[in-house]
Amino acid sequence: MGSLDTHRGWLTWWDGKFRSLALDVAVALSAAFFVDRVERVSLTGADEERRLVLLGVLVVVALALLVRRRFPWLAVAASAGAVLTPTTAATGIFTPIAMYTIARRRGPGAQLWTATGIVFAANGTQLIWGPHGPLWESPLRALPYIAYTVMLSASPVLLGLWLRQREKLLAALQERAEQAERERDLLAERAVATERRRIAREMHDVIAHRCSVISLQAGALSVSAPDERTGEVAEVIRKTSATALTELRSMLRVLRDDDAEHRGETPDDPTVGSIEALVADSIESGANIRLDMPEQLPETSGEVGRAAYRVVQEALTNAAKHAPHSAVRVEVAAEGEELVVAVSNQRGRSTDTDAVPGSGYGLIGMRERVTLAGGTLRTGWTEDGGYRVRAMFPLGDEVAA
Repeated sequence: MGSLDTHRGWLTWWDGKFRSLALDVAVALSAAFFVDRVERVSLTGADEERRLVLLGVLVVVALALLVRRRFPWLAVAASAGAVLTPTTAATGIFTPIAMYTIARRRGPGAQLWTATGIVFAANGTQLIWGPHGPLWESPLRALPYIAYTVMLSASPVLLGLWLRQREKLLAALQERAEQAERERDLLAERAVATERRRIAREMHDVIAHRCSVISLQAGALSVSAPDERTGEVAEVIRKTSATALTELRSMLRVLRDDDAEHRGETPDDPTVGSIEALVADSIESGANIRLDMPEQLPETSGEVGRAAYRVVQEALTNAAKHAPHSAVRVEVAAEGEELVVAVSNQRGRSTDTDAVPGSGYGLIGMRERVTLAGGTLRTGWTEDGGYRVRAMFPLGDEVAA
C-alpha cells in the first residue's frame, strides 16, 4: 500500500485512482479499435492516404480521451475534428464520450452549451458537405441522420449531468451525516460533563459530609480518650478520615474540571511509594500486615502508580472485610521489565454476622484499573485456603530512589 500511495501524485489527472486510469485507457483503445475495424471494411487497398489520415486521427483522439478528465475541452476539440476529417462516419463515436465528459466535469453552464454548439456544428458540416452528405441527394433522407446526431449528443449530456448532480447530492448527504455525528458527539460530551458534575455534587453532599463528621468525632475522641489505646485508635480513625477527604477532594476536582489537560495527575495522587504509608496506617488500626518492598522503587508513570496503590488498598480492604485479623502479606518488587504487586492473606475466621457489606464491584474495578494501566491482574484462592491478588505493570528503564 505504501508504494501505491507514492504514485498518487501523478494520478491526480484521474482523480487519484488507478481504476479511473484503467477505464480511460480501455475507453480510448476500444473506441479507436472500433473505428479502425469499420474503416478496414469500408476502404480498399487504393485508399492508403485515407488510412494514414485515419491512423493519425485515432492517435490524437485516443490521447485526448486518455486525459479527458483533466482536459475535457481537449476531448471535445479532438472529437469534433475527427468528425470533420475525410474518413468514414464511424469517427462520430468519439463525440458522445467527449460530451459526457464535459457535462460530468463542468456541469450546466456556458462551457457545456459552447461544447454542444461545436459538436453540432461539426456534425452538421459533415452531414451537409461531407463526402456522403445526404442533403445533396434528398433533404428527407437527412432527417434520420439529424435525429441520430441529436440523440447521440443529447443522451450523454443528460447522463453526465445526472451523474454530476447525483455525486453532489451524495456529497451533501455525507456532509450532513458527518455534521450530525459531530453534533451527536458534542451532545454526548455535554451529557458526560453534566453527569460528572452531578456525581461530584452527590459525592460532596453525602460522602464528604460523612467523612468530615467522622474525622471531627475521631479528633474529639482522641483528645478526651479515657485510655491510651482508645486515643490511638481514635487518632488512626481521624488520620484515615482526613486522608479519605484529601483523596475525595482530588476526585471531585477531576470530576468538575472540564479541561482535559487538568484531568490528569495531581499532587495528591498516590504513587508506589505511598503503599508504605497505606500499610502503616492499616497496621496502626490493628491489622496484621507484613510489607516486602525494596529500598529503591522503580520509576513508574502516574497511571501505573495510582493503579498499584489502588490494588493494594482494595486488597487490604477485602482482607479486612472477609478475613479480619488474619495475616496479610504485601509484596512490591521489580521483576525484569515489570512491576509486580501482590497481596495475599490467610484463611479468615469471620462469620456472616461480623462481615462488612461490600458493593460487589471491588475486583471488577481493580481489574479495570490494572488493564487501563497496561498491566494484567490475577486473583484466586491459595492452597492453604487464603486469597491472593497479583498485578503486573510494565516498567520503564530508569529507576528512582
